[in-house]
Amino acid sequence: MPDLSVVIPVQNEEENIRLLIDEVRQSLDGVLDYELIYVNDGSTDSTLVILEDYRSGFPLLRIFSHQTGAGQSTAVRTGIIHAKSPVIATLDGDGQNDPADIPALYQALIANADTGVVLVNGYRKERKDTFIKRISSKLANGIRGWLLDDDTPDTGCGLKVFNRQAYLEIPFFDHLHRFLPAMMINGGGKVMSVEVNHRERQLGSSHYGFFDRLWVGIFDLMGVIWLKSRTTHPVVSEDD
Repeated sequence: MPDLSVVIPVQNEEENIRLLIDEVRQSLDGVLDYELIYVNDGSTDSTLVILEDYRSGFPLLRIFSHQTGAGQSTAVRTGIIHAKSPVIATLDGDGQNDPADIPALYQALIANADTGVVLVNGYRKERKDTFIKRISSKLANGIRGWLLDDDTPDTGCGLKVFNRQAYLEIPFFDHLHRFLPAMMINGGGKVMSVEVNHRERQLGSSHYGFFDRLWVGIFDLMGVIWLKSRTTHPVVSEDD
């Protein structure tokens, strides 16, 4: 059983595959016993071909594919379901997250597990995005934090390290990855944030637009508020 399962969802990221895998290996080889899981979410470019070619010389790479695109949260869940480790790391496949930050988040989770921490979330304090993207994200995080009290300044950061079992015990819905801290807290766990590096996208193009995030986020936010209102945490004792 590896110490860590790294899960990367991708859709049409052919230009970033090799570079990102090389960076993961540079960051984790000799540091942690790990497996690398790529979930190909219905790509129509050469993503799958490149992954299969890379795997021939790198047996730690496992590949799962969706026949058609099912979305980032579903792709992440596919990887987690098939993961062998009790600890999961996720990062985006566009190369903007820095794999070199994974060991620090992993160590933070292990060091604080006894206090109930089940998720360590990356915090992109110095974001390398467009002005519109930075403003919309800051607004979304502010509203989300105010309404959900998730104690997380950057829930949209794709770089997260968390307890696999805690994840599998919470309700799943599309776009869960944007609300994972709130749902982990709602499940009875604790979360913490660690500042991470963020980089400009060098290759390929973003799959999300401003209004895509806005409208989907509003509906999902209402759903999460409803889930929180319907959750109870009774104090249980066993009779001898």
